[in-house]
Amino acid sequence: MKKAAVFFGTGYEEIEALTVVDLLRRVGIETVCVAIDNESYVTGSHNICVAMDTGIDMLDFDCFDILVCPGGMPGTKKLEACTKLTEQLHKFYENGKLIAAICAAPSIFGHMGLLKGKKACIYPGMETELSEAEVCFDKVVKSGNIITSRGMGTAIAFSLEIIASLLNQETANDLAEKIVYTK
Repeated sequence: MKKAAVFFGTGYEEIEALTVVDLLRRVGIETVCVAIDNESYVTGSHNICVAMDTGIDMLDFDCFDILVCPGGMPGTKKLEACTKLTEQLHKFYENGKLIAAICAAPSIFGHMGLLKGKKACIYPGMETELSEAEVCFDKVVKSGNIITSRGMGTAIAFSLEIIASLLNQETANDLAEKIVYTK
């Protein structure tokens, strides 16, 4: 069974984080909500409080197939300031494992130098944060083992790309049809 970890910092964008959790779980991908501050609940940028499955200090990163960073402010800044997370993002990248970020969060990859020579997208107006990347304006972009997306309105496309990458395109297409998602 494939496993995904979605990271929550106070001020995360609720739709971006929870769409990933919901859609991945619908297709049988074990998806874990991880609090970077190890708290039991994390509050989003629109004051929606969500129960976490675990804290980052209890996580065995080796059993995951993808690490997912939702956007939102100040959530994105909190994710980037979490050394344990950025170390693991770098390790996953170097080992060819999937990492994904949406909205403002692709800036984390840009600041870490992971986007050199890669295609990537980000929330409109933040393109300069994608250091050395080939900036794209698609809903979602997969370049090597990095998946990026632009914002709340692209959260379903982002989630479906994660599903296609972890499982297969047919499963992603079937889910898109079931949830009445049209491209």
